[in-house]
Amino acid sequence: MAQPERNARPRMRPAPLLFEPAEATADEEHFFDLESMEDPKELLARATELTHAFRAATDRSVEFQAMAAAQLADPGRFDRLSPSDVAERAEWTEDYAKKMIEFGRSLLNAPRAS
Repeated sequence: MAQPERNARPRMRPAPLLFEPAEATADEEHFFDLESMEDPKELLARATELTHAFRAATDRSVEFQAMAAAQLADPGRFDRLSPSDVAERAEWTEDYAKKMIEFGRSLLNAPRAS
């Protein structure tokens, strides 16, 4: 995995990811109704919209992972976890866990916008 970095550009507001009904997700060919679109322009637009939404969701999820890792490894916690314990829980390497803990601390210590 790449080293986590804060993105300097402002966040885009992607299309909302709506959960699909269970019966739709059981069909391997079904993916957010893209398979039913016949107009290639519409298909490209919606697929691009979903791509941006998934990327934004991934970036945001990584930030939350980093903050959770930093909180779990906080020396002020009586039940703190070592970087190797965090790595094991998250299925990371220990070096990556250390980077994520550091990244999480930077996010938690960043001044919040009002």
